Amino acid sequence: MNKTLNHRAWWMVLPVLILVAMNAVIPLMTVVNFSVQEEFYGEFSFVGLQWFADTLADERFQNALIRQLGFTFTILAIEIPLGIAIALTIPRSGVWASVCLVLMALPLLIPWNVVGAMWNIYALPDIGFLGYTLNSAAGLFGHDPASGPWFDYTQEPVAAWFTVVLMDVWHWTSLVVLLAYAGLQSIDNAYYQAARIDGASRWAVFRYIQLPKMKHTLTIAVLLRFMDSFMIYTEPSVLTGGGPGNSTTFLSIDLVKVALGQQDLGNAAAMSIIYFLMILLVSWLFYTLTMQGGKK
Repeated sequence: MNKTLNHRAWWMVLPVLILVAMNAVIPLMTVVNFSVQEEFYGEFSFVGLQWFADTLADERFQNALIRQLGFTFTILAIEIPLGIAIALTIPRSGVWASVCLVLMALPLLIPWNVVGAMWNIYALPDIGFLGYTLNSAAGLFGHDPASGPWFDYTQEPVAAWFTVVLMDVWHWTSLVVLLAYAGLQSIDNAYYQAARIDGASRWAVFRYIQLPKMKHTLTIAVLLRFMDSFMIYTEPSVLTGGGPGNSTTFLSIDLVKVALGQQDLGNAAAMSIIYFLMILLVSWLFYTLTMQGGKK
């Protein structure tokens, strides 16, 4: 029996395809075009892969990449274990479970630029609660206030780095908590009953029951936090502006400086594509590992 194909459904998809093209494909092709050409007063000349080679060999780009990787792995090392630990303390049901989940979700509702502005005030060495507290505590351990504040994220690179990391942990650990809690909620109560019968310790329950069952959820949490932290821009830009010096100038901030500050479009375009490919590669690796784990 011959079936009549109805292609009218494509007309329903067409607006989505146009929207994707306008917001993703066309801008990407524009960036690719700039990455292989040099612009001089409106005149373009083809340079091939010269911008890519220059970017990869640029010490400034390499330092920004090192800072970016250091920041990303630092917050992953803090937020993933901390998120799991907090999720384990939240009740599995009842009113308090709802209260805890709502409180945990509150930081995620705050816009990124507002988070940067909040911590900008919060960490000021003279009037900010965090800065004032740390400087007052330093005085108890022999620091002379006359020599200047001990903690000043506007002047000290280590203090700036610490503040940016602490800000990100405060803002995004809640996401890990919610994902880990969802993974815990999916575990059948029969596993816990069997563990109680066998007299398993709390650590044994976590190691052999909870952690394996949360594996896929934690993979998603790691992937999301990697992508977000690797592309972070607004919060540190508002908080420190990439300073003091270049201590918190991550790849995204450096890219904006090259593109808008220096108007170096070819270099910025090549840098953008390299940035994009790195994120795409890591996302593909996570996806592959997740799929292989699911098959097993």
